[in-house]
Parts: sequence; structure tokens; C-alpha cells
Amino acid sequence: MSTPLATPTAMPEGNPSLRTIAMPADANPDGDIFGGWIMSQMDISSGVFAAHVAKGRVVTVAVDAMTFHKPVYIGDDVSCYCSVAKRGNTSITVHVEAWVRRHHSDTVAKVTQGMFTFVAVDSNGKPKPLPSI
Repeated sequence: MSTPLATPTAMPEGNPSLRTIAMPADANPDGDIFGGWIMSQMDISSGVFAAHVAKGRVVTVAVDAMTFHKPVYIGDDVSCYCSVAKRGNTSITVHVEAWVRRHHSDTVAKVTQGMFTFVAVDSNGKPKPLPSI
């Protein structure tokens, strides 16, 4: 028998890599925010995070294990939190969690998570080693 997953009641510690508000233009006719919009925000936030680690330009090479836990609604405050999941010679895989603070509420919820892999590249777009830790 499996144990149900605990529902977190607080956003992760630290500063989000990105924070934005879900707007009407980002929603379908029922008021749910498009999954592609959330995925885009996660790609932006993890790209900024990976570029900081790489100390330069990075390009997205893979998006794996996207899981949409709960819907995002118009007016929700969306925050993306990033951490290093794996580090290679030229690549970095970033674990991203998207959280919301519901509009006009103190209710928070993890809505999406995924893994984004980036490769550090030079000015010619060729892979280059990540800096030493």
C-alpha cells in the first residue's frame, strides 16, 4: 500500500529565480493558465539560474519529467524555485518547482515541477566547460 504524498503548506526557503502574476491573456476560456505558459516561465527561470552557474550563455537542450500537480488561475502569484540536480562537464540539469500564492489569499501550493537541462556555450554556440565549483 502506498503512502499519500504530503501536501506542502509553505513555499521553499530562499528567493525564487522568477516571480510573476498569471494574467488573463495566459488563460484558456475556463480561466486556467495554459501549461505551456507555466513551462515557459520555468524555462526562463531555470535558464537564468543555469547561466549564473555557468557564468555565461547557456542553451536549453532537454526538458524532462514535467509534472503538473494543480492548476494555476488568473491573478495567482507564480514563483519558480531552482536547484542543481546534476552537473556535468558542459551541462547542468536544474530542478524547478513552480509555486503559487492564490489571488487575494495566503494559500500557497506547488503546482508544477520539472527538470531542465542546459549546455554552457561560447560566443560561437559551441559547448564549453562549466567553471569549477
